[in-house]
Amino acid sequence: MTDTQTTPNDAGESFAAMFEAASPSAVEVGGEGQIVNGTIVQVNRDSVVVDIGGKSEGVISIGEFADAYGKSAISRGDTVDVYIESRETDDGLISLSKEKADKMKVWDEISAACENDEIIEGTISQRVKGGLSVTIRGGVKAFLPGSQVDLRPIRNLEKLIGQTYEFKVIKFNKKRGNIVLSRRVLLEKERDAMKEKTLQNLEEGQVLEGTIKNLTEYGAFVDLGGIDGLLHITDMSWGRVNHPSEVFKVGDNVTVKVLKYNPETERVSLGLKQTQEDPWNHAEEVYIIGKKVSGKVMSITDYGAFIELEPGVEGLIHVSEMSWTKKVKHPSKVLEGGEEVECQVLEVDSRAKRISLGIKQLEPDPWTMFTDKYKPGDKVGGKVRSITDYGVFVGIEDGVDGMVHKTDLSWTVKVNSPSDLNQKGDDVEAIILSINHDEKKVSLGVKQLWDDPWGEIAEKYTPGTVVDECEVLTSVEYGTFVRIKTGIEALIPRGEIPDEQPLNPGDKVKAEVSNVDMVDRRLTMTMREIGQRTPEAPMKPPPPMGGNTATLGDLLKEKLGDKLQAMGTPEAAPAPEPDAPAEAAPEAAAAPEAEAAPAPEPAAAPEAAAAPEVAAAPEVAAAPEGDASESEGESSKE
Repeated sequence: MTDTQTTPNDAGESFAAMFEAASPSAVEVGGEGQIVNGTIVQVNRDSVVVDIGGKSEGVISIGEFADAYGKSAISRGDTVDVYIESRETDDGLISLSKEKADKMKVWDEISAACENDEIIEGTISQRVKGGLSVTIRGGVKAFLPGSQVDLRPIRNLEKLIGQTYEFKVIKFNKKRGNIVLSRRVLLEKERDAMKEKTLQNLEEGQVLEGTIKNLTEYGAFVDLGGIDGLLHITDMSWGRVNHPSEVFKVGDNVTVKVLKYNPETERVSLGLKQTQEDPWNHAEEVYIIGKKVSGKVMSITDYGAFIELEPGVEGLIHVSEMSWTKKVKHPSKVLEGGEEVECQVLEVDSRAKRISLGIKQLEPDPWTMFTDKYKPGDKVGGKVRSITDYGVFVGIEDGVDGMVHKTDLSWTVKVNSPSDLNQKGDDVEAIILSINHDEKKVSLGVKQLWDDPWGEIAEKYTPGTVVDECEVLTSVEYGTFVRIKTGIEALIPRGEIPDEQPLNPGDKVKAEVSNVDMVDRRLTMTMREIGQRTPEAPMKPPPPMGGNTATLGDLLKEKLGDKLQAMGTPEAAPAPEPDAPAEAAPEAAAAPEAEAAPAPEPAAAPEAAAAPEVAAAPEVAAAPEGDASESEGESSKE
């Protein structure tokens, strides 16, 4: 027998050794709760099959192999440490977990880091309910609550996925495998350190660099390094800022100046425009009075519009400076917000930071054109623009109006209300009486178009004179105004008009002169009993209007001659001759003078003028009133 031959006993021993080696007791397979090394034998779409050397294989979700970016870089044959959760199940598989194995491997490290207050670095991998999932050492997944992400709540957490930060472990449970992280704790600690350093050097007037942290309607909060300062909207720019978002956005770097600092409350007021030159410092040099400028309409108020000439410099166009000719009720009728407009500088006050602007100054001044074209005494024409109690306003030129006072409307009629003779829109011709350059006012007169007609009236239109064609001008409450001829008007009181005869403007009527008041220059007519009176002889013309030939004594003697004559004695005042009534009045007036003042002193004349009968003069002057006119008509008839 050779040496290579095997005896039956040797063969039995080799088989026993092989059986012993293959028996389960010889297979070193971990039990539940242990970490073993396995080999990936199959990679499916949703799972990974791992062989750990036992009779069965285990299945692990492919999601447990994902990295911080959610991708799995594994292939068949790779080895991996897994945690045995349970032995074979009904389907013959072993329940395995890679995440738990990774956690158990680094658990001691994490526990030590938590106890020693160490920092753990991790990458935010995905958004989960209530916060974020963070991949830390060994691919272990930890939970980052939303409230612990930053110092302020972050609305969009998805933008943080893939970012790597440092975290602090604030809670962990080895049995459950939970790890809770916080980034806010580290940020607060860092902020406190920066705040302490910033406060040591912070003082008013200091220029600092900061970051826009938050925007509100009234300003922006700037992070100066551990402490926030308020940059108010009024301190952002020398110009107008409607909302801070027009200038900044969150995260912008900005250079600001410390305006106020209260160490007790740790409140800091900042300014951005204070780091720049005030544009008003050179406003008077740039914006010279009379200079033509352009700008943008920033805002419109009831009294004007504000124009931005440059950032930080605005001027006001007052509503009165918008048009020479139109009465602008509201600036919005002329300008619109955001519109580019040209204007002229009228006034500059750099201390008060005010610039007055005007639009109408870009066009010729109608007043200057008017004064160059007309002078007092010239004849003008226009339409009645408005009527007041004291006169009529006539549009002479575009932008220039003149006023006709009611006393300058007629030579022969006392006008109580200008609307009795004129209506708005009527065409009127007048003479320029005066021009007030300081107040830019023009006085006009209508009656001055004709010479004073009272010389002709005294001769041709004595009481009892019949006029066949009198043109009706207008009717008022107390009577009707008629025109006898051009420049001569008269009043027919209501009581002197037949009830059955209506009078309309433009009608031609027949009337008779009933009373001529030479003192008050009033002409009264009647339409009753025409032609039954005998025309009187021509009268003495009154003195010229505005002349100095008539004295108060002359007027009293002329108006109250008969009454003064009755007061005298027969010896002192002989009866006047019938053919000389005018000369009798002065003689009659001498009688009361002699009685009141025996001594021939000049002071006796005023005493004579103070007779009670003088108070009756205003009654005679009340021609426009219907009752007074009727009484005058009756006295004339007598």
